[in-house]
Amino acid sequence: MQVFARVVSQQKFMASFQDIFQYYSRYWKISVYSIGASSVLALADLLVPYAIGQILNVLSGQPTDTVTQKLITAIASVTQHSPSKILSLSVLLGMIFLVTVAKAPVQPWVANWFHWAIPLRARRDRMRGAIGKILTLPLEFYDENNAGRIASRIAKGIANHTWTYPEIAGEFIPEVVRLIGIFAVICLIEWRIGLLILVSFLFILSFTLKGLQGVTAREEILDEYIEDTESRNSEIITNIKTVKAFATESDELKRQTTRLDRELKVVIDRIHKGYVTLGAYQQTTVQLCLFSVLGFSLAATVAGKISLGYFVTVYTLASMAYSQLRPISIIAELLARRYSSMIRFHEFMQTPDGVDAVNLAENARSASPYKFTGKVEFSGLTFGYDSQKPVLQDVNLLIHPRQTVALVGRSGSGKSTLVKLLFRYFEPNSGSILIDGEDIRSLDVTRYRQRLAIVHQEVDVFNGTLLENLTYGNRNATFEQVEDACRIAKVDDFVRLLPQGYYTVVGERGMRLSGGQRQRLGIARALLVEPDVLIFDEATSSLDYESERSIQLAMQNILGTRTTIIIAHRLSTIREADTIVVLDGGRIVEIGSHEELLNQQGIYRRLHSLQETGELVN
Repeated sequence: MQVFARVVSQQKFMASFQDIFQYYSRYWKISVYSIGASSVLALADLLVPYAIGQILNVLSGQPTDTVTQKLITAIASVTQHSPSKILSLSVLLGMIFLVTVAKAPVQPWVANWFHWAIPLRARRDRMRGAIGKILTLPLEFYDENNAGRIASRIAKGIANHTWTYPEIAGEFIPEVVRLIGIFAVICLIEWRIGLLILVSFLFILSFTLKGLQGVTAREEILDEYIEDTESRNSEIITNIKTVKAFATESDELKRQTTRLDRELKVVIDRIHKGYVTLGAYQQTTVQLCLFSVLGFSLAATVAGKISLGYFVTVYTLASMAYSQLRPISIIAELLARRYSSMIRFHEFMQTPDGVDAVNLAENARSASPYKFTGKVEFSGLTFGYDSQKPVLQDVNLLIHPRQTVALVGRSGSGKSTLVKLLFRYFEPNSGSILIDGEDIRSLDVTRYRQRLAIVHQEVDVFNGTLLENLTYGNRNATFEQVEDACRIAKVDDFVRLLPQGYYTVVGERGMRLSGGQRQRLGIARALLVEPDVLIFDEATSSLDYESERSIQLAMQNILGTRTTIIIAHRLSTIREADTIVVLDGGRIVEIGSHEELLNQQGIYRRLHSLQETGELVN
């Protein structure tokens, strides 16, 4: 686990801007087309101030430039009209019509449509990938990371990716292309003014980017603070009964208010103030530069270096160029605000999968299932979550097909860890686990686990109907099979009391069911899988004695039909086991039947005596 934590801590330095760029890599061809189309249409807009300048020349009696004159002459030749003033104005108006009115209904479909279609499809793909990552991460990742924090990181990262693409592809890049076009046109008219605009732009962009770098670092701090707050909100919701039981509502509100105040301080004093200061510098510089362009253009016109029409064109284009700085800066600010959350999403996606990662292909579950006799062998098994502190040491145990084996021992003796290794949640440090003589590491983990079933001490229940939860491991189970499993697990005792029977929605985490009812549901769910190996991990610990006895009687129909492993603190639940294995300090110290172990004067006898005494006191 410590090794995994070190690996995860290094992930922060692996995500980069390249990962953000590759987010849309699957759609790069259509992205190039749509961005190219948007850029061409953005350049077409430059024809409007150009044409207006030429119209002004025509109206004032000044000659049009060479390009316009050639176009008018060509059209006059085709239409067999003389190149008159009316024809000149008609041609220039036609240019304006094409790039404004005619373009209007075309642009949304040839360009804008894809600016949202691409990120929405990418969202679907990446969300599926994130769910896949959730399903393949090792269990220790969830021991160290809060569920609310994980969900927030995924949701925020993908949402920011989705909102950013239309702004970059549909606005930022076309605007930059338009700026380049403006520089080119102005340089053709008067290169000195074009050079002035270029230098001023480079200066403005340089201090803007420098300012945004500092703000981006603060945004990352803010994201961490927000994750802390949302993570605690998730915990409060999950544990609301405990909060109310201990009357700590005021304490929780105070704690969260402190976090919110901390977030606001970062936003107001560091981030928002930084953006406003940067905007003030930028706005002042832009107006100063635009005024300078006006002065230079006016001087060039008075000196006769450019025509009146070109004066209007240059100043209009310059105004367009400087006006684009604000939206470009806004997009840059938004990217800076979102950058850290997008990077943190990619850090999550780069977290190493667990050694037990399953095959998530759609046809993985449809592959022919394994079929085992249920012979399980633990051979020289040693394991520790920290390799320096083994939890299990040199465990050797052979479980024959259809045998019922009970694992007992003090808390921390390694009982549940042994089962986790059997399910391949972790890999042993040394030794092996064999099923029907095959090392389980050589088997497909999905098909292997389909032949196992477990009833945990705390049964996980999804927010759906009782029937959906019962058939979670076997969606193909018939209703008759469901009823048979529920009779064995005594679920039918309370189903008839539910308002809609099997179709009753049990609530988030099964809140509408009692602890004992949830455990009976878990037993029935495990039986419906028809496993070759069935494990009960403290499966009756939450039941009262009457319910426990009912389950014991029901389990007599299970014992002998498949290999069964029972972990139990209540020794009364394992009297009928074929073999009882006693663990202590990660080692097997005793093994035998109930009667044999009582006669050994060992740990089992002492545990039995303590429980008998406790039962007498009760």
